[in-house]
Amino acid sequence: MNKLVKGFTGVILAGGENKRMPLLKAFIEINGEKIIERNLKIMKNLFREIFIITNTPELYVYLGVPMLGDIYPLKGPMAGIFTSLINSRNPWVFISACDMPFINKELILYMTSKTGNCDAVVPEFRKNIEPLFALYSKRLADDMEKAILNNKTGLQDFLRQKRVKYITKGEIKSFDPDERSFINLNTPEDIQREKGGKECLVLG
Repeated sequence: MNKLVKGFTGVILAGGENKRMPLLKAFIEINGEKIIERNLKIMKNLFREIFIITNTPELYVYLGVPMLGDIYPLKGPMAGIFTSLINSRNPWVFISACDMPFINKELILYMTSKTGNCDAVVPEFRKNIEPLFALYSKRLADDMEKAILNNKTGLQDFLRQKRVKYITKGEIKSFDPDERSFINLNTPEDIQREKGGKECLVLG
């Protein structure tokens, strides 16, 4: 049995508007398994407390996982992160988006070991940061709420003013050599591109 990581809550953000897909992104299948089911399985091997952040709970109730609606609706991913921070029983939350089919358990575990003296742990990927595959401290909740109320919901701008441990390319490749954790499926074209990989992706 896997030993769970203490002090962390696992969160899947499933609140996007899904405008560019004919099917909910969380339900795209990889090797016969829906993305959200695959990712929950990984999180259950890491964290005791897990949330799904969604404003359509009826779609996910079959998963048997606690669900939370955005406290501030239609404010983007930051609102989902804020909701998870103020509801978590733990000092840290791990955030992932529901359209990331290849999240890497060992990379997540490594990131949980890097939370000392910082407010967030965020990978850097291809000269960008990945705020939707990241760890956030509850210490950020008050500032995050202020930012949301002022309509300053850009996560990159928000994090520039915080103490962030950035996970480098070298660190990432030690656990995820092909850097697939950061692939997200926003459009049918994304699915077609990824079909050339090892996994079989289908639209449900």
